[in-house]
Amino acid sequence: MQRKKKLEMNENKPRRHDIDNLRNLTILLLFPVHTFMIWNDFGSKFYIWVEENKILSTLIVLVNPWFMPILFVIAGISARYALEKRTVKEFIIQRIHKLLVPFICGMILLVPFQTFYARKYFYHYEGSLLGNWKYFFTHLTDLSGYDGAFTPGHLWFILFLFLISLISLVIFHFLPYERVSLWVEKISAFGILLLFIPIWLMYYLGNFGGFSIGKNLALYLIGCYVLSNDLAAEKIAKNIKWLAMLCIIGTIALVVLYYKASYYGDLWINYIGWNSILVLLALGKRFLCRRTKFTVYFNRASYPVYILHQSILVALAYYVVQACDSMPIQVLGICIGSFGLTILAYHLIKMVPFVRKIVGIK
Repeated sequence: MQRKKKLEMNENKPRRHDIDNLRNLTILLLFPVHTFMIWNDFGSKFYIWVEENKILSTLIVLVNPWFMPILFVIAGISARYALEKRTVKEFIIQRIHKLLVPFICGMILLVPFQTFYARKYFYHYEGSLLGNWKYFFTHLTDLSGYDGAFTPGHLWFILFLFLISLISLVIFHFLPYERVSLWVEKISAFGILLLFIPIWLMYYLGNFGGFSIGKNLALYLIGCYVLSNDLAAEKIAKNIKWLAMLCIIGTIALVVLYYKASYYGDLWINYIGWNSILVLLALGKRFLCRRTKFTVYFNRASYPVYILHQSILVALAYYVVQACDSMPIQVLGICIGSFGLTILAYHLIKMVPFVRKIVGIK
């Protein structure tokens, strides 16, 4: 009876359209970011890489501290609401269907496809897709995949989110949200800002080439325990002016450090990333809280778009950079073209029941 009342109360809670819109916009941001990676000057090549370009690389630097971390924060906020509606068993089953199944299918069908084009571009590979598929699963180098060897590619996010979802269930069992909520409601906006310190320290736990399970677990847990709390969110919104000012100053400093030393340090990038996330959440609650046609469409499309986008972008980039010498046309062609092709692929896949599950479509 108690559970039934709790479910009814949760069903009556208004949906967080600001969270939906922030998630959707962040995923759409992947198209320009991954396009610009083709011209990055970080010393780390992309699956297709043409040359170094400082301006495009700077645009990546501006968003890099926050644009993937905010997805883990949003996932943590969403997990709290999901666990109020589902049992732990239901939550695990849902995570398996939504995360694990698409990850495994994507590793078999999508990621080898983009490493195929990397081998063609850098090493003039002339073999078949099947030959590259065998090479992909039998060679292990630095996990970047730029040489055609095994890599989780962009699906690292889905794998990490699945593992973090399971780990967090154990933490939630021993430290329920209700036990933490009173402390969260007392913490100041400055105290919330200081949470970048545990995020930074956790960065070194389970770090694989800059992809950290520890840091993303911290972001997920803080999203669930702290940023899903209405009072905490209100405190951030009330202090948006000085938080935004710190964010602007910090971002400028980040770019200056990048230009002067090409390095801005783990502490600084974790600080500015966390500060940016708080500002974006506050702005989202003020300006993105409406349910629009964009919200409805991309609530369904954003996850499949994430899974599909990079393989399509890499394949298109392989042909565009060889067919055209103008960099502005290349950038626009790859960014806009990959977006259009990804949306087309999404709608085609929606029509095939079995294939729908591969990209997480209900």
